[in-house]
Amino acid sequence: MLTLEIVVYNIESALKAQEAGADRIEVCADPGAGGTTPSYGTIEVIRQNVSIDVYAMIRPRAGDFFYNNYEFHAMKRDLIQCQRLSVDGVVFGILNEDGTVDKKRCRELLERARPLKVTFHRAFDRTPDPFQALEDCIELGFNRILTSGQKTTAGEGSELIRQLVAQAGDRISIMAGAGVNPSNAATLVRDCGVRELHFSALAFRPSKMKYQNADLKSMGSDAENEFNVRTIDPDFVASIRSLQYS
Repeated sequence: MLTLEIVVYNIESALKAQEAGADRIEVCADPGAGGTTPSYGTIEVIRQNVSIDVYAMIRPRAGDFFYNNYEFHAMKRDLIQCQRLSVDGVVFGILNEDGTVDKKRCRELLERARPLKVTFHRAFDRTPDPFQALEDCIELGFNRILTSGQKTTAGEGSELIRQLVAQAGDRISIMAGAGVNPSNAATLVRDCGVRELHFSALAFRPSKMKYQNADLKSMGSDAENEFNVRTIDPDFVASIRSLQYS
């Protein structure tokens, strides 16, 4: 059975993702950075209003995945809060300076996280040896790895994804993400053997604000979307769900 995971950055998107037929959502903040830890209020409201699985990103900042002691402590605190909010799983990844998986710190977070399910996120795509990183994630006990096959999109990285799926066997799930869409989803499933897909189904709707200050051009770096609200395109999800995968 194919599992569709949608990454969401606000409450509206989470609700629409469930309505559109998602099996699981990953809740994040800061889409421009590829996702950071969302607010506890956002997680709580989503958890209370959806019945599908809710995973929360544990990532203290944008940038690389090599964290100092203060940032690692923040990750541990965030993990505790997410457990209290009854999420189904968490998503994180920590690397050493040389790009290898930081097994010591990942193991500590994994032990604290149980019985939650845990995904190793696309920090995996920054590792120098993906096959060794795969074995490290299996040894540590991660439930799945999210990867684009170390390319910008999963379509470009499909050959490596196929090799990872073959090496992993039934020891860990390989979830393809980044650039997954109705035109390549079936190919990723058939040719690579993945049984989980991760995507955003991104859409925007106009703001419902009736007043806009014409003298204030921007309040952030994403000026063009300040009066557009990020949401989910249900047709995008339905298209991927309806594809023939055999």
